[in-house]
Amino acid sequence: MSSEESTPQSQSPLDLPKAEEEILAFWERERIFERSVEERPTEKQFVFYEGPPTANAKPAIHHVLGRTFKDAIPRYKTMQGFRVERKAGWDTHGLPVELQVEKALGISGKPQIENIVEGDVAASILKFNALCKESVWAHKEEWERLTKRMGFWLDMSKPYITLDNDYIESVWWVLKQVWDKELLYEDFKVVPYCFRCGTALSSHEVALGYEEVTDQSIYVKFAVEGRADTYLLAWTTTPWTLPGNVALAINPTVTYSIYEVGPKEKLIVADDRAAAVFGEADYKRTPISSDALQTLSYKPLFEVKSLRSERSYKVYPADFVTTTDGTGIVHTAVMYGEDDFQLGNAVGLPKQHTVDVNGLFMAEVPGFAGRKAKDAETEKEIVGQLEQGELLFETQAYTHTYPFCWRCSTPLIYYAKRSWFIRMSALRDRLVENNATVNWVPEHLRDGRFGEWVREVKDWALSRDRYWGTPLPIWHCDSCDNKQCIGSFE
Repeated sequence: MSSEESTPQSQSPLDLPKAEEEILAFWERERIFERSVEERPTEKQFVFYEGPPTANAKPAIHHVLGRTFKDAIPRYKTMQGFRVERKAGWDTHGLPVELQVEKALGISGKPQIENIVEGDVAASILKFNALCKESVWAHKEEWERLTKRMGFWLDMSKPYITLDNDYIESVWWVLKQVWDKELLYEDFKVVPYCFRCGTALSSHEVALGYEEVTDQSIYVKFAVEGRADTYLLAWTTTPWTLPGNVALAINPTVTYSIYEVGPKEKLIVADDRAAAVFGEADYKRTPISSDALQTLSYKPLFEVKSLRSERSYKVYPADFVTTTDGTGIVHTAVMYGEDDFQLGNAVGLPKQHTVDVNGLFMAEVPGFAGRKAKDAETEKEIVGQLEQGELLFETQAYTHTYPFCWRCSTPLIYYAKRSWFIRMSALRDRLVENNATVNWVPEHLRDGRFGEWVREVKDWALSRDRYWGTPLPIWHCDSCDNKQCIGSFE
């Protein structure tokens, strides 16, 4: 027998792409997806609304992965006999759209948006929004092709679209129900804020952008009124907030002393921090009670008129002060930190900004008006000014994790803004109870990452202070201060 006779006939290789296309053609020809819905009973519904993509950018491989999971569960429920009407959607609003248009125009930030039509803010915003509306459909056909080609069963004939009035009014209806339950409120509250994007971020968004950074931390001397050469020593990792300083905080359960560290220098710090701050040398120490500390006033580092009041530049007790780092004395700028703001509310400190919503020092900050606040060069000059005034004790490099905007990589700050919130904290117990009934895969998420988030849920900040988005349906009368939430145009 020849070798040719003994060799089996070779088979043509399987052409998987061709097989896929044949199956897709069969599904379309025979209306398989539509029939899988129509032939199930209407009284046995499994509801699926796609978490909508934004079509202003091309789809990528990670979208295929996510949509594969989205497709698998509705198919599984269909096999169980459920009627699964899979409604497609398009997310057409929001900051990602604005950023794409800004990039195309070669501009950056709200001030430049407002000057697209030079000198005419209203016309600029109208033009910008028109460009946003146009851009959201730039890659719609590519998304539709991808959806069909990967075999994602989805009804794209009647999608919900977030810029449509019908969709906007559905959001308004939801907010009206929240309003009627007294869960929607406005407050002056510290939020994670991006100067570049001009908007607050949710706690979930903040969690997306943490990075490890090394900042310059400084020990600052606050000169005590009426006591020559005596200073309260505080430590801060945010020198840009020092022009906004309006108080110092101590922990009344901690022991403090006056340490003589030079012939003409007496520094007040917590005893537990003295060795870390001054070293192991044997300094002369005079104890001072927390009650005595709370009688002290000090000279402001910067002369900012709006921060002056009868309660400003004094020492107050606060339970958030620790001795794990720093000096046991905390610099407080009311508008730039949650703890600071709560203390300011409690003791009646002025609620006045030294930094505007664009991240620039305001006109009344001497020597820094119009300068970027959260900026290395600006902070260097602030430190230099303190050193010149003999109020700088020491600088240290400090490595820590810091939140950055997940969209534009700008460092965030904690900034007091008037915003609208849903009072999620009032629903915490129900959220925890309902989460316990969810069949989580993997199971540890129920009590782990998601469970922890639910147990610590914060009130949800809705306001975004942008131009291309769903407007909040709240009407505010300037004359009588009455506020009303509407549920529709009618």
